Amino acid sequence: MRHVISAHDLSTDQIIEILDRAESLLPVAKGEAVEDSLRGKVLASIFFEPSTRTRLSFETAMNRLGGGVIGFSGTEATSVVKGETLADTIRMVSGYADAVVLRHPQEGAAKFATEFSDVPILNAGDGAGQHPTQTLLDLFTIRREMGKLEGLNISLIGDLRFGRTTHSLAPALARFGNTINLVSPKGLEMPGEVVEYLEKAGMLGTACHSLEEIVPKTDVLYVTRIQKERFPDPVEYEKVAGVYRVDPALVALGPEKMIIMHPLPRVNEIAPEVDALPQAKYFTQAFNGVPVRMALLSMLIGGS
Repeated sequence: MRHVISAHDLSTDQIIEILDRAESLLPVAKGEAVEDSLRGKVLASIFFEPSTRTRLSFETAMNRLGGGVIGFSGTEATSVVKGETLADTIRMVSGYADAVVLRHPQEGAAKFATEFSDVPILNAGDGAGQHPTQTLLDLFTIRREMGKLEGLNISLIGDLRFGRTTHSLAPALARFGNTINLVSPKGLEMPGEVVEYLEKAGMLGTACHSLEEIVPKTDVLYVTRIQKERFPDPVEYEKVAGVYRVDPALVALGPEKMIIMHPLPRVNEIAPEVDALPQAKYFTQAFNGVPVRMALLSMLIGGS
């Protein structure tokens, strides 16, 4: 591994190694043990778009491993407002750090950044493109909660057109022999290249617009919000906002051992009443970003 821009950059063996290492680092992630293997190392956290979980979990991961963090969240107090290019920002920041975590609103920005960086670039989300470290923590969560990572019926619902988490997750899940169902409002279907990948892998299940149709046969219900910030026309957003809502009545239609995941933040697609149900795993999922990103950082810049 040099850079992590897409889940496709990681072999299946590398994914398993990351998940196994994350498992071993859980006590450190919880503050129950101490690890300082990245002491003296510096992570640059460069976020051109808002973030809560991704940014804070990367910073927590680095701190838990004994390293330091520099960076910014938002460009208001940086030279970007003076016209500094992304290329020059990356050239400069990579001279200060041992790795760079980059979130950017433009699809392809992370790949572009690798051309100007002397250190590993980790894609923390590039527009409607990819979010590979979210995929890793999602796989980690599924394996821990379901006891396996293979042979599951997994339904991805919501904004599959603009939701970058599903663009990374669907092909990764297919690698492990899972059936992938796609449920979205009309006009927000999964991009053609992802659907084609699933079809070629023989892992495409049902593609439809009805949530009630898919829940009864679902092991993992992966909910995503409608990406309001990606819509060029607010009127078009209002047409699909709130079209799906997971509530206790809907959950009751699913198998007893079904789990519900969400990359967060949620808006109104999951009712607060669902939080207390045993199927709700999205806050556990959010925490799992810490051990998974610890594992990834230790492998990229820890020398092991």
